[in-house]
Amino acid sequence: MAEPVQQWWARRQFSRGVAVPYEVGAFRAGWAAYPELIRQYHPELNHGITLSQVPLAADVLLCWECSVGHRFAATPTEQRERPGRVRRRSAWCPECSTLARPRPVVLGEARSIPARPRKPAPALCTKTPDLPKGTAFLSECAPKPASAAEAKLRTALSERMDFTPGLNAVTVARPFFRHTEVWPDILLPEMRVAIEYDTVGRHGLEHVGTREETDRRKDRALRGAGWEVVRVRIGKLEPIGPYDLQLAAVSAKGVGRLIDTLREIRGALLVDAYLR
Repeated sequence: MAEPVQQWWARRQFSRGVAVPYEVGAFRAGWAAYPELIRQYHPELNHGITLSQVPLAADVLLCWECSVGHRFAATPTEQRERPGRVRRRSAWCPECSTLARPRPVVLGEARSIPARPRKPAPALCTKTPDLPKGTAFLSECAPKPASAAEAKLRTALSERMDFTPGLNAVTVARPFFRHTEVWPDILLPEMRVAIEYDTVGRHGLEHVGTREETDRRKDRALRGAGWEVVRVRIGKLEPIGPYDLQLAAVSAKGVGRLIDTLREIRGALLVDAYLR
């Protein structure tokens, strides 16, 4: 059961036999992937304990304050998983989330409202062509690229390597949400390698919390189809796969590291054959 931060800290002091069980900055790298939570946390509300002294999985109740001024208690895990698939910045605060989804007002006398029947599971999209598992193709369902940095990475990579352009989807064995296809950011079909470009986004909601699990699920689907995945993790996002790269930004040096990683995956003999 989660315990108040002061009690949790005292117990850690006792079990470790030191006055400061975790030094300031001990967990800074892990929390760096959650900029909105860094903004919400204030040491003065938590008996002077900084967020970088708290393990990300600690079962401790911390006090948070959102940008509107709502204060609430939640464990690190509850906060990291709070946004889910919601993209609003208010998703990080339970009170803001409630206000963003007002309940319908029932006029007249209070009465019981019958439960709504469950909606049937959505049918699978039928637009995916009947292709063997692991086939790369041009999908009409794939979203349009929206990141300028992602386009910069694609251009920089195409200047260094020859690969089939214009493909944006790979068929997979099991449904991924409503599709039997997934849409990596960049496809290298000759090597059967997918490249993903990950940032936390404008509001710190992307590729964190439960969305990280979606990324892992997508990677498993690709590997199950015979592909390998390289995630270019920008900023403080930690690698989640064996070949992921942590970069500060897209650069010539970063593209060189990416090509070296492709050599590690598929071998220099194959990869170098596609270099310009």
